[in-house]
Amino acid sequence: MPRAPGVPAAEAPPDGGASPGSGRGRLDGGAPGGPHCSDVEADELRAVQQPLKDRYRAEPTAALITLVADAVLGDGVTCSVATGQALVEAGLHPATGGDGLSACSGDMLLQALVACSGVTMRAVATSLGLSVEGSVHAEGDLDFRGTLAVDRETPVGFQAIRLTFDRVTDATLEQVATLLRLTERYCVVYQTLASPPTLSVARH
Repeated sequence: MPRAPGVPAAEAPPDGGASPGSGRGRLDGGAPGGPHCSDVEADELRAVQQPLKDRYRAEPTAALITLVADAVLGDGVTCSVATGQALVEAGLHPATGGDGLSACSGDMLLQALVACSGVTMRAVATSLGLSVEGSVHAEGDLDFRGTLAVDRETPVGFQAIRLTFDRVTDATLEQVATLLRLTERYCVVYQTLASPPTLSVARH
């Protein structure tokens, strides 16, 4: 997952003013009750992202990037997924007959959600000049009768996903509301789940 996009200047006041299986992720920020993110951190983020923003405004097509995921069918009922850092072997969930030794793709989906939302929150907090730490938790409800074809009326995918932020911050309630709103708005995985893209399947 790429780093979270930057927050437009209009929505991220430099003074930090104010303008939802399972997965967990940490938000590594300043100590609770500590100082706000330094101007240096915010300046560093802007210095990295501003040239990109300027280019994308001038050349919209330059912002269109196709992300790629690859997997190799493995032994038994497994599939090895290249994550960029390591090779992860995915397999059946125990509720569908798996042995529990391989990663569950449903868990991986939730992990992608907490990872993306956590990175996005940190990027937004930096832009707003806020200090935040804590964790991100996601839960997803599945009825395995669907994927096992026990009941054709049962949905195969997640029926509900809940994303929760356990935050420690000295920000005001209004600033926290802005932080959560912008995190939701700019989190790629969250928005992909909230507004599903066109999905196609090809055979080669």
